[in-house]
Amino acid sequence: MWRIWLLFDPRRVLVALTAFLFTLALLIHFIVLSTPRFNWIEGPNAKHASVATTVLNT
Repeated sequence: MWRIWLLFDPRRVLVALTAFLFTLALLIHFIVLSTPRFNWIEGPNAKHASVATTVLNT
């Protein structure tokens, strides 16, 4: 295992890993926020355009 760190600089690897994980976390949070079920910003009683138009058309 120690030979791997002879090939790669540990500081660069840790910075790259941190940047990747931060970007992945942002992506996952934005995907979850785009769903009506898990949108914790607007709340559980938020009216969505697709639901409102479906109810009005029936």
